[in-house]
Amino acid sequence: MSTNNRESDHTPPILAEKHYAEPSVFDVANLMREARRQKRLPVGDVPPICVLDPDGDLVDYLRASGQALPHLAWACYHTTLDVFDLDGTTVGIIGRAVGAAFAVLIAEELFVSGCHLLISVTSAGQITPLGPTPYFVLIEQALRDEGTSYHYLPPGRYSHLAPSLREHLRAAWDADRAPCYSGSSWTTDAPFRETAAAITAAHADGIAAVEMEAAALYALATAKGYPIVCFAHVTNTMATAGDDFEKGPDQGSHAILAVIAEAIRCWNRSRDDPHP
Repeated sequence: MSTNNRESDHTPPILAEKHYAEPSVFDVANLMREARRQKRLPVGDVPPICVLDPDGDLVDYLRASGQALPHLAWACYHTTLDVFDLDGTTVGIIGRAVGAAFAVLIAEELFVSGCHLLISVTSAGQITPLGPTPYFVLIEQALRDEGTSYHYLPPGRYSHLAPSLREHLRAAWDADRAPCYSGSSWTTDAPFRETAAAITAAHADGIAAVEMEAAALYALATAKGYPIVCFAHVTNTMATAGDDFEKGPDQGSHAILAVIAEAIRCWNRSRDDPHP
């Protein structure tokens, strides 16, 4: 019987053999090339600004109201990309990209397909109350309690929104157009393991909300220099009380669109004026 000589190594596999400076053998551009070939899709870039809608409610609203159309050149095996007009800007949107690993997979594919800015708006549970739910939080840092970020960055407690992007958003944001707080989040891979002790610890750290994507998306952004901004749509107290998970009219779609529009406005302004 052979013995695995690594059995005595107590380093968790999630932290071992990452070699952050080395490129991946499995290349996202090659994957998209083969998907396009197999599906016989035309060559074409996605819109420069794209949105991840993990809940899928915004995508459903845009389709039901006739505002969204499928992007015919999107060569992903797992998702559909829709496009819609928002204040004169063509925006791409993908629904139901839930969880760190899936969100980063889709983000990687979007950026090699022509995306220049990715905005994620995800439902989140309230940890430190900032107001009556629902409300939005610009996630400035995210606790790395998931696995994907450790494939992009060395171990650390938080992933961060890029400082330049954070400062531009802070300086230019119009709260009258889109009310929004700023704060930190806790990114988890296991929403049904949010124990009382874990919630208490997150609250002690001043964390505003718990969600499932931001830490990994910000790790990708840091590792590859991609502009990614994440918002938590705080809608619930983890079903510990009645009348939870309410988002407002049309499942909060109008409020979410206002946040996306304001983020785009700030992004465009930052490109015109590099100094916030």
